[in-house]
Amino acid sequence: MSHSPFSRKIGRLLLTVTLGDITEQAADAIVNAANNHLWMGAGVAGAIKAKGGEEIEHEAMKLGPIEPGQTVTTSAGRLKARYCIHAAAMGQDLATSADLISKATGSALAEAGRLGLDSIAFPALGTGVGGFPAESCARLMLAAALSHSHANPKPDSVSFVLRDEPAFASFANALKSVPEPSPEIESHESE
Repeated sequence: MSHSPFSRKIGRLLLTVTLGDITEQAADAIVNAANNHLWMGAGVAGAIKAKGGEEIEHEAMKLGPIEPGQTVTTSAGRLKARYCIHAAAMGQDLATSADLISKATGSALAEAGRLGLDSIAFPALGTGVGGFPAESCARLMLAAALSHSHANPKPDSVSFVLRDEPAFASFANALKSVPEPSPEIESHESE
């Protein structure tokens, strides 16, 4: 299996699946897989806090709690990204669902659009402590990104940064299986 990033442009949206560390991404914003109380424990949140600084968690907690499925934005501390968008893909019980993953993904994309950002990098929301299957997560998150891009010009680059080979394979296969848009859709986008 190849470890090199897999990218595909669908309409005006560039989608990339990569194996790596989300804290190393130089996107305008990285997404934290958050709980709705916004404390940063293990997994992606713990890695972001460890590398970016505890001020990220302090800023986030001042903005919470939020409804599961919603997002808040903080600085990205010492990370390469400009912002950290905290997407609550689970409640404080750390349980998630397809609906919460879809809502949190859409909410993070809407927030990036509101901020006028060109690029955003996501982890696989809900697949760590939430225990959600990576294959299903990949389909949900890609669908949310494509849906957002139909009505919104930004962000125009969405990356999914996966920590392990099975998750990378799940997201790459899901991206490969997205059908090409019909010519009518293409012509409306270029008008």
